[in-house]
Amino acid sequence: MAQALTDKVLAETLLPEGGIALRVKQALLVIAGIAMLAVAAKIKVPMWPVPITMGTFAVLAVGASYGPRLGLATILGYLGIGALGFDVFVGSGAEVSGLTYMMGSTGGYLLGYVLAVVALGYAARAGWDRSMGRMALALLAGNVIIYVPGLLWLGQLYGWDQPILAWGLTPFLIGDAIKLGLAATLIPALWKLVGRARG
Repeated sequence: MAQALTDKVLAETLLPEGGIALRVKQALLVIAGIAMLAVAAKIKVPMWPVPITMGTFAVLAVGASYGPRLGLATILGYLGIGALGFDVFVGSGAEVSGLTYMMGSTGGYLLGYVLAVVALGYAARAGWDRSMGRMALALLAGNVIIYVPGLLWLGQLYGWDQPILAWGLTPFLIGDAIKLGLAATLIPALWKLVGRARG
């Protein structure tokens, strides 16, 4: 049984092998993932120097547990709902939402979300989600993938003479390290539960 699960990601252990039931469960997982991303974006945990928001945790968790294709469908669905003006992003609300928000200072990070979900999905498909060490490395890479377009976009918007790293990177590193540790522990632990349930 362990051999049969080696190429699967977590979400696929819940899915039937094919047919209409598979498509229905995939659609339900996408809806659940979008809801999780929207709720997580609004969670703020007090922390120094800035509060921890759970949006990136949810993004990386979706990628690692859904795989590249289902994860991509989920993150694109989430961004599509946000583009329509729904309040699903960390800083969106009554004053700014939709495409106006998405083209603002967080636009590069949102692109990074898409790239990170796909990257984490492929890492999970390769089995990196089964061990804490490899999962931590994959999550670290995912964070880098989010930050690179985010910082490049900030520099493009505001100019490279501005303190871009102080605005868009360094205040978030402590919180990101905590979220990385949480996800690196949680996902392999869920695999252990799956193994026990099927054992």
